[in-house]
Amino acid sequence: MSYIRQTQRAGLLFLAPYAVSFFVFAILPIVLSLVLSFMRFDLTNQSAAGFVGMDNYREAYADPYFWNAVRATLFFAIMIVPGLLVIGLSMALGMNAMARGQHQVRALIFLPAMLNVAVTGILWQWFFNGQFGLFNFLLKGLGMGPQPWLSDKGFAMPSIVLMSVWWSVGGTAIILLTALQQIPVMYFEAASLDGASTYQLFRRITLPLLKPVMSFVVITTTIAGFQMFGQAFMLTRGGPELSTRGVVQYIYETAFNSYRMGYGAAMSWMLFALIFGFGIVQLRMMRRTV
Repeated sequence: MSYIRQTQRAGLLFLAPYAVSFFVFAILPIVLSLVLSFMRFDLTNQSAAGFVGMDNYREAYADPYFWNAVRATLFFAIMIVPGLLVIGLSMALGMNAMARGQHQVRALIFLPAMLNVAVTGILWQWFFNGQFGLFNFLLKGLGMGPQPWLSDKGFAMPSIVLMSVWWSVGGTAIILLTALQQIPVMYFEAASLDGASTYQLFRRITLPLLKPVMSFVVITTTIAGFQMFGQAFMLTRGGPELSTRGVVQYIYETAFNSYRMGYGAAMSWMLFALIFGFGIVQLRMMRRTV
């Protein structure tokens, strides 16, 4: 056997464990969920399992609870995407302008992103607590009354967005900072010699060159926003009055609390179609502006 053949065979052997695990834990669940979405598969009545065609999708289309969850998810995504982009870009610009201490600040900013959603949720439950929470304590010090951060429909979703921004803005800021540091300095020097102001430098050089990375941030943040689950589950359990129950939580409750696996799988694929559609629209809009 030639050396090239031996190298190729060794490479395939090294790749085999990953390929098998990828098939078992990624490809196979996707195929099974697609099959389940066309079946009535109720764990409490397995004898009634069978193929039902598009019935699960029709039921989801007529389900007011599903569309209420879609509205809550859209509200969350619409609020968090601009927040992460604006705050992350501001933080990246600030760190990029620092002459010293940039690495320390970058580490501190990214620290919340290292926490999992359970720890973050427990921490922010204390922040939002109506009786002895940090935020109401600070408001009391300012002479203001306590606010129902998690018990009022008008406050609950913005509160979850606030926690989510604090939790994930560090990663966004570091991505944008890396892109900023890749912009050649000579562009700024040449524009400055021509008399460009700081605002003109940002608008004419920094922003256009950042647009591809900003497009990536917007699309990935939107996808993550549509998959919102842990934040609302930890803080409000989907309340008050289901105002913060997103699609993923409704799918979870349907499949694993009500044991309707087929219906849950159908809603999962509808969520995938929604995310895919928004992703394509955003990608095309960003390409027109780049």
